[in-house]
Amino acid sequence: MAKRMDPATAWAAYRSGHEALRGWLAALPAEHWTGPSVLPGWTVADLAAHIALVADSVTATAAAPRGEPARSLSEYLSTYAAVAADLSDRTLAISTRAGHDKDGILAAIDARYQAAADIVDERGLDDMVLTTRRVPARQADYLLTRVIEIAVHADDLARSVPDADPPALPRDTTRLAVRTLLDVLAERAPGRSVEVRVAPFAAVQCIEGPRHTRGTPPNTVDLTPALWLRLAGGRTTWADGVSAGAVLASGQRADLSSYLPLL
Repeated sequence: MAKRMDPATAWAAYRSGHEALRGWLAALPAEHWTGPSVLPGWTVADLAAHIALVADSVTATAAAPRGEPARSLSEYLSTYAAVAADLSDRTLAISTRAGHDKDGILAAIDARYQAAADIVDERGLDDMVLTTRRVPARQADYLLTRVIEIAVHADDLARSVPDADPPALPRDTTRLAVRTLLDVLAERAPGRSVEVRVAPFAAVQCIEGPRHTRGTPPNTVDLTPALWLRLAGGRTTWADGVSAGAVLASGQRADLSSYLPLL
């Protein structure tokens, strides 16, 4: 069982990641904003507008009624697929209202992030149960989803503008996103027959199978942080990673394809 996260730690990782990505977007020349992004049907401007939606979702949370049970972070993430169309519509609405303009989208990002920060400041960072647009979640778990969003979309933006220097996210933002998604994998595929390692941030053991008594399991998977975020976020497939030689998997049980993506 993963140790419960402190909401203040999760908020700090989201805040610093948001600020770094916002700074990168501000420095990105306007001519790049009209080009296509790696997400089908979205321009770079649309993808930038989604960073505003990531913050806007915080403003839709509130303290849940006393006794309201929280769903796990894994359960929260499992709701993404069902609301993908709604998320796309909300994102494109922000971009459209800003005229697909760099300055307008940056203003939307700033306004929605400030509103989110005001909500968190007013509510405090106790690990209370929150209502969200989807299912009730503990505040720490919910804020970890914001960390994941920033890390995944920073990589989306980097791949969308390959001739620009990639966003330099704080180490803690990337580390928490990687570790949280590994914990979700371990929850969904419990066991100790496979060790999944994402250096330098974290490793988990997962998947049922023959138990080992000491040391490293006979089945291992080694991934870079960027590749793990892409696999977990559905940006690439296990088969493509293996065929490209980017996934280093050893052992008969070292196959995560049936568990991915996690979102």
